[in-house]
Amino acid sequence: MRVLFAGTPEVALPVLRWLMDSSDHEVVGVLTRADARQGRGRTLHPSPVAALAREAGLEVRTPTTLKDEETQEWVRSLDADVAVVVAYGRLVPAVLLDVPVHGWLNLHFSLLPSWRGAAPVQRAVIAGDTLTGASVFRLEEGLDTGPVYGRVTASIEDRDTAGELLSRLAEAGVPLVAEVLEQLEAGTARPVPQREDGVTLAPVLTPADGEIRWTETAAAIDRRVRGVTPAPGAHTTYEGTRLRLGPVTEVPEVTDLPAGMLQVSKHEVLVGTGGCAVRLGQVAPAGKKWMAADAWARGAHPAAGTVLGQPAGRDADGGAV
Repeated sequence: MRVLFAGTPEVALPVLRWLMDSSDHEVVGVLTRADARQGRGRTLHPSPVAALAREAGLEVRTPTTLKDEETQEWVRSLDADVAVVVAYGRLVPAVLLDVPVHGWLNLHFSLLPSWRGAAPVQRAVIAGDTLTGASVFRLEEGLDTGPVYGRVTASIEDRDTAGELLSRLAEAGVPLVAEVLEQLEAGTARPVPQREDGVTLAPVLTPADGEIRWTETAAAIDRRVRGVTPAPGAHTTYEGTRLRLGPVTEVPEVTDLPAGMLQVSKHEVLVGTGGCAVRLGQVAPAGKKWMAADAWARGAHPAAGTVLGQPAGRDADGGAV
């Protein structure tokens, strides 16, 4: 089939690579986000999808919206049988939904109708779900509400970060997309409407979602850190400056450490929570690279009774010092 592909980040690459290598399908065009400025030099970098597609000589478009007439005419000119969408990041207007013969198929990383929205894997990890998966559904005007052609399930492991889980689901989605395209071509595809109960929403994460509230339980903090890793990232404050946090480990035997208070020893750094303590793993002070928490503590020399998450000049009780 003639396929229009729409995607942007790294997790879209497994499906795109498979389509490019397939003898049964031809990628006739690629939609992706525009080049973005990155790094200290703020230089322009293409999206992972754009980089791969351009290297392969595919026609790539990076419109800021699909509502402009020029882009819509280009989509129509492709004469695509189907559009395949993986984490594109742009809305498809109603006037384009029926332009490909079989519509726009979206590989979404949840078991719909759970976690409709931009951050399904991250929200599932933060919520403490133990089961997730990927669904291929047909786009319609509602947010991730279209009928589902197929799905695969996957377990969320205790130490999974959102990034690790996304990578697994991206690979698991390849045979699912292949199966749905095969059924569409054979005329045997039977999309199933989503059920009306069990709907949860997964809005895009912001930096505020990564701020650790040490009064939460250790389990909730652990899930939040893993759910925002690698982006937007978990963080707290140390002496009023941001301290980025990697995944933590619960320490059930330490229950008497006040929320946010540091306990530093030679080989570990513990922090109190609303339940048991957690052990910090990797940390990154503002403007510095990642390092082991004990190495950071040896350099920072936090005073006894230091509480993370406090504004500069405040003690554990919130009073001025």
